[in-house]
Formats: sequence, structure tokens, C-alpha cells
Amino acid sequence: MPRFYEQLAAALKEGQPFALAIISGAKGSSPQRVGAKALFFSDGRIVGTLGGGCLEAEVHARARKALKSGAPATYQMVLDHDFGWDDGLICGGSVSGVILPRAAEAGDLWKRLAVAAEPIHWGVRRDFSIALLGGGAGSPESAATDWLYRETVAPLAELWIAGSGHVAQAVAPLALKLDFAVTVFDDRPELANHDYFPKEIQLRVGGWHELLKFRPRANSFGLIVTRGHQHDALVLSEWIHFPFAFLGMIGSRRKARIIREQFLTQKIATAEQWEKIACPVGVDIAAISTAEIAVSILAQLIQKRAGTNSVKRVL
Repeated sequence: MPRFYEQLAAALKEGQPFALAIISGAKGSSPQRVGAKALFFSDGRIVGTLGGGCLEAEVHARARKALKSGAPATYQMVLDHDFGWDDGLICGGSVSGVILPRAAEAGDLWKRLAVAAEPIHWGVRRDFSIALLGGGAGSPESAATDWLYRETVAPLAELWIAGSGHVAQAVAPLALKLDFAVTVFDDRPELANHDYFPKEIQLRVGGWHELLKFRPRANSFGLIVTRGHQHDALVLSEWIHFPFAFLGMIGSRRKARIIREQFLTQKIATAEQWEKIACPVGVDIAAISTAEIAVSILAQLIQKRAGTNSVKRVL
């Protein structure tokens, strides 16, 4: 699934008028978080989401008016039982945001954000102009009072998966939809191929002694789900030393205890290094099927990603 900025760049190629709407502030309970975005086209199409329901319907109506007038606007809505009439919201919070009917004029920026290889800081000024942030967080240009909205767009978080079996085949496509850049490693070309994995996934196939020479970027994520405990331990013996933001391994608590004792006895890793390993990996949702296991693993990855600096928005 394309990220929002990829969809925005694609919208530019269509040449159809659209308004960009952003949630720039939220208090209390709300259907979406700050930074949620949607494109509202003159033909009624919507790309992205502000949370759906009557909130999105109301912003949609305002966006269509903005497209006709060409005038940008801000909005603020209280999500109580009176909002939305018959189909109102009872979230109890409030949201505010901006509607930009001339967002296409910033086409060069959207194209940059769609392929960002490093963090890019941008925002919407109080005069509704769209611009890059410069000078650092403490500079006058980046003062919060100068901007209606600010954010940092970071590259996709990398997810390295060791193994290409059933669990990897379930995790990888779901991770793509959740904005991870996925690479699968294995020594089995009969499984590690694009018959089993989407074409967007990078595959590295070869002997493990060669595959383990690759090093991830800082703040990448690692998942070890090979075909057996020995291969899991082999990969972990190298990956445990890499600067992963999160490293998980499939298995039981007994398996984790045995490998931990082996690593400490053989001085493969320190107790401190081992404490960073999530094994069993995944959120405990009593998962049984492969699909359920994939959901539990991705839930933990999303949770960990949300706490890393690489994707933290500047607001």
C-alpha cells in the first residue's frame, strides 16, 4: 500500500483539483491523531482519512467549498453528542486542522516527501503557505507561533526478516501495508522468491555466512523466524550486536532461556545485550494461526516504532 505522500505525488500526475486537509491539533478522544491527512477531490473522491464518519464528512463539505473559492481555511470541531446531528460523534474530544485547496502548488515538496531518504521537516505557515522548516528547532523560523502545522517525514523504517517460511510470508506483506521497508534473508531460494513475497520486498538469498555480513541502518527493526532453533541462534549471534531499534525472535520462553544461557556461557553476548531481545516476539493475544502470529508481531513492531525518534513528528 502506498504511503500518503506517494498517493499525493500520484494525485499531482492526475491533474485533477484536490484539497489537502490535515488534523493539526487534537484534545481528548478523537477518531484520528494529529497528522492525519486526506485529499478531497472535486469529483467526490477521498484519498487518505481523517477518521471517517461525520467528522470527515464535515471536512469534506468544507474542502469542496474551498476548492470552489480557492481560499484555504482552518477548522475546529468539538466531538460531542450534538456534532453531526443524527450521526453525531460522542468521542468527547476536539480536533482542529487546515484545509489547503491549492496544495498542488507545492508539488516539488510532495515529490520529495514521497521518496524521502532522510528526515525532512516541513509545515504550513499562518499565511497558509507550505514550506520547509530550516534553522533548527530553536530558531525563530521554527517557533510554534509561526506555523499552523509542522511535521517531520522520515524514511520508511527498515524491517529485516531472517527466514522465509510461513511466518515470514505472513508478516512481510502486512509490514509493507504498515509502512515498513522489508528485506527477507534466507538460504532457501525455493522459498525466498517473489512467488511467495510481494515484488516490493527485497530478497537476499545465499549462505548464512554471507548473509550475516550485511549490516542494518541505525534504528532498523529485526525479526528472526528461521526454520529452526539452530538457525535462529546463528542469526541472533550476529544480529544481537547490530544497532537495531528492536530485535525479536520467535520461540518459547524455554527456548529463550536455553539460548541466553548458551550466549552468556560462550561470551557471545552480554546479559545487557540479551535484555534487548524480545523472545517470544509479539504481543500476547493468544495467537494460534500463522496470520494471528503475524498480527501479534506487527502490533509489537508498531508499538516500538511509535517510540523511536526516527518517526516522531515535530509539532
